[in-house]
Amino acid sequence: MDVLMSALKLFDKIYIAVGYNHLKHGFLRPETRVRLINDAIRPLTDSGESIEVLSYTGLTVDLCRQKGAGFIIRGLRTTTDFELESVIAQANRKMQPETVTVFIPASHSYSFISSTVVRDVIINGGDAAPFLPEGIRIENYLNQ
Repeated sequence: MDVLMSALKLFDKIYIAVGYNHLKHGFLRPETRVRLINDAIRPLTDSGESIEVLSYTGLTVDLCRQKGAGFIIRGLRTTTDFELESVIAQANRKMQPETVTVFIPASHSYSFISSTVVRDVIINGGDAAPFLPEGIRIENYLNQ
């Protein structure tokens, strides 16, 4: 949400793309992740922000081409994120030079939050609420 709020200052339309990798088994199914994200951003879309959440398979640059998106927004928490994301951005740029990756650093207060941390808290019965968008109750999305 932090990165999304920054991105909305730069772009008129935002696609939040939930990628599906057939080689990985995610904690939540892509459809569930899309529903969770839609629920989290509902106050923004209800107030007129142009945000669309979708799931996809394949290459992100192919989705960008399909949607006519010239930018890929990636949030960064740490320098490690930058190193990993930079390699992906360079590969994407090689495949599709007209698509530019924009890195937006997360606010310092969110820099320690990762999907791994949140997943571990949930699996071990902890309270994940401090790590989730306001109004999102994770139990509404588990086992779906």
